[in-house]
Amino acid sequence: MSDLLGFVLSGLVSGALYALLATGLVLSYSASGLFNFAHGATAYLCALAFYELHSGFGWPAVPTALLLVLVVAPGLGWGLDRLMFRKLARVGETAQIVATIGLLVALPALGLWVVELLADAGASVKPAENQFGLPGVGPSPAKSWQLTDGVGIDSDQLITWVATALVALALWVLMRHTPLGLRLRAAVDNRSLVELRGMSADRLSSVAWMLSSGLAGLAGVLATPLLGLSSHDFTLFLFVSATAAVLGRFVSIPLAFAGGLGLGVLQNLVAGYADFAERITGFRTAVPFLILFAGLLLMTRRSRTAGTAAVDAPPIDYLAGRSWARRWGPWAVAAALLALSFYTVTTPFWSGILVQGLAISLVFVSFTVVTGLGAMVSLAQATFVTGAALVAGLLMSHGWPFAGAALVGTCAAALLGALVALPALRLGGRSLTLATLALAFLADQVLFQMGWLRNGDTGWEIPRPVAGPVDLSDDRAMGVAMVVLVTAAVAALAALRNSPSGRAMLAVRSAPAAAMASGVSVVRTKLLLFTLSAGLAGFGGVMYASFNTRITATDFTAMTGLIWLAVAVAAGVRRPQFAVVAGLVFAIVPQVMADYVTESVHLPVILFGLAGLALANDPDGYCAAVSVRMHRRRAWGSAPDPAPQTPEGLKPSGPGLDVSARPAFEDELGEAGDFHQPRDLPALALRQIHAGYDGAPVLHGVDLTVRPGEIVALLGPNGAGKSTTCRVAAGLIRPAEGRVYVAGRDATREGAVRRSRAGVVLAPEGRGIFPTLTIEENLALHLKERDERDAVYERFAGLAARRGVPAGSLSGGEQQMLALAPLLQRPPEVLIADEPSLGLAPRVVDDVFRLLVELRDQGTALLLVEEKAAEILGVADTVAYLAQGRVSWCGPRSEVRADQLTEAYLGMAAGEGQRTTKGVARS
Repeated sequence: MSDLLGFVLSGLVSGALYALLATGLVLSYSASGLFNFAHGATAYLCALAFYELHSGFGWPAVPTALLLVLVVAPGLGWGLDRLMFRKLARVGETAQIVATIGLLVALPALGLWVVELLADAGASVKPAENQFGLPGVGPSPAKSWQLTDGVGIDSDQLITWVATALVALALWVLMRHTPLGLRLRAAVDNRSLVELRGMSADRLSSVAWMLSSGLAGLAGVLATPLLGLSSHDFTLFLFVSATAAVLGRFVSIPLAFAGGLGLGVLQNLVAGYADFAERITGFRTAVPFLILFAGLLLMTRRSRTAGTAAVDAPPIDYLAGRSWARRWGPWAVAAALLALSFYTVTTPFWSGILVQGLAISLVFVSFTVVTGLGAMVSLAQATFVTGAALVAGLLMSHGWPFAGAALVGTCAAALLGALVALPALRLGGRSLTLATLALAFLADQVLFQMGWLRNGDTGWEIPRPVAGPVDLSDDRAMGVAMVVLVTAAVAALAALRNSPSGRAMLAVRSAPAAAMASGVSVVRTKLLLFTLSAGLAGFGGVMYASFNTRITATDFTAMTGLIWLAVAVAAGVRRPQFAVVAGLVFAIVPQVMADYVTESVHLPVILFGLAGLALANDPDGYCAAVSVRMHRRRAWGSAPDPAPQTPEGLKPSGPGLDVSARPAFEDELGEAGDFHQPRDLPALALRQIHAGYDGAPVLHGVDLTVRPGEIVALLGPNGAGKSTTCRVAAGLIRPAEGRVYVAGRDATREGAVRRSRAGVVLAPEGRGIFPTLTIEENLALHLKERDERDAVYERFAGLAARRGVPAGSLSGGEQQMLALAPLLQRPPEVLIADEPSLGLAPRVVDDVFRLLVELRDQGTALLLVEEKAAEILGVADTVAYLAQGRVSWCGPRSEVRADQLTEAYLGMAAGEGQRTTKGVARS
């Protein structure tokens, strides 16, 4: 019994640290949608800073810990959010994953480099790398207490438990009983709706990142006596914590916290009682990764991940349709010159550096296959490299020739890739990435620890191949051979992209559902890509090991693979030639820096990691960005100055349309800075609005005006642009051309938050509620005062009786009433309602429209969007028809004719019916 208690208590220590990190992961992911792979790096930086400030500079432990946890770590989170995370929220998931992995690589190296600089400057710092048995926040040495025979605790463990319990209590109070916590939970529910309600989602995201980084800093400081100062151990610690985040399904802080505690206890119980684990080297430390993989699969079964890949929009190929010489000529010339340089200009030393770069290029080309073609982020490429090289070395030790051993090793890596892919392909995005990383750590700690495969610490000898007169033991000959192999790999991959199979792969990457509907097997295509990528990485590993003439199980760990990924994706994974550039950069830059800048091994790692940060601005990599900018510069220089003209298709048609006319109310505004509030000033006016999505135009010169106390009904068929018009009016989309006026003030450049605070409220299509928040909490976001909420309950007795129920459990009609109820209590200046009757029963629709009429009678200007004309014509004062992004007719409700309605819904302009009224601007 005492053994069990001891295992549980010690497991709760590591479990508490897992819980802290997992809570931070869930908090930041929920608020921003970004999974922070660098979360453990923040913990390591704080642990390193605590050790140096406390043990090196002699600062007192508790004030130092408080400074790091309450100031430094939150400040780091705030800075990273402003510089990086906000931008990453607008790029594809592949760039998000790789950028945070780059940060994971760079931050520990940055901390160690700063320690090196301080040591060189004579500061009283201590050696920082791989230090263990370090003092914690409590007394040093730690005090111990004996609870029972064989069971004791020390002061560091006690501090960890107490701090974790206090943090859990503080988080619960913050999230459940403060306005800030309520807004944070609302942002988790629906980020865009938070903006529409006048709350800045970016600011809430910054708060979440500060809290998350503070939790990471606390975990790092508390973990210093347990983990020491090994960045590798802190990274493992992070990914164990990711298991707890998975158990919380990335959204539930209580489940993630409990999962962290349970994981620590389970890990200790397996170590203490699983006798079979003694026969499997590394199994005990691999338990969390087994749970991580199983949890990801279970989560996918319960709630299917959207797609099987991190879908990104393909970049523009500015050389599409050009001749072969234009597309590939410069690269062919570069390859020929590189091969020639081995026998002309390079020294033996630099020949070796270039050969290393070409060998690693083969591995980087495998990222082009799995990520560039497949949109899957694999963190197991180093596993395939090591596996193939170990198998080849094992066979060569039994007399196999190089070619046969390399072939079998490559096939073994491909088979391992297929085995990894079969269960993992059910996952998508970050889940697939975590699954491949879990399998990579499993291979490092279990598979590659098998004695028959690893051959101890010495590994296997892999001599360079000799084929007749060709002896690759000469670096120059091997360099030319590697140029040939890399060129062949690039050419084969380019041919694959242009083949029917390659086009099917690109279709699967861009639109899996559409590809499946066209008869393309998504799973088979993904499996083929993953297997091909693993085999290519394995072949590159054999060639790299051949250059070094030896391979060991620790040459290419999972952590090495993270650096490779950051370097390859930062250069660009959409084109195989960019992978070759990345490989050469990876080999050359460290040597150049060692010769001319510094001998520190940390600075190149920092640069390689920070290269991933560039993905926030150039998600397709710096090679692609340079090429595109050069193309734009040439195009700009050669293009004649265009004469100003109205684009064809956007010119007005039909009588009465003058798109260049000034809005009538602008004359009432006077000169700039001379604002007067005229009588009958429009509450909302759209003037010549052109807008769309990702360069695809949707609206083509929309004009619309809504005055106080007026209901304007915007009708039109599906796809006419009604919802886009609403989003432009509310500030969710900034128009490419045109202006938006709110109460006569130009609000075109204002976002949704400022528009909402100015009284422009959008009730979005569906339900404008936060489903996981209770009725009371939904109302509290709008109505801060208790008496205002009580007034709502007096009117809506059904809401009052269920005020503690999550809003998502209400019926559609009740949800719509909940969305409109606070607006009745505090009427906005403008209400834009997008499909307010969608999915509601006829009786409920009547109730909703009755409430909208009541808002009009209180002076609110209403823009109502509906597809079903009959349901809204009964309450509208003015009607506008939208077809193909243009207002085809507008006028008072009394002049609506059946033929105009039919023509509008068919996307035709009814010229005879076009007119301008007091209620609707010239359209």
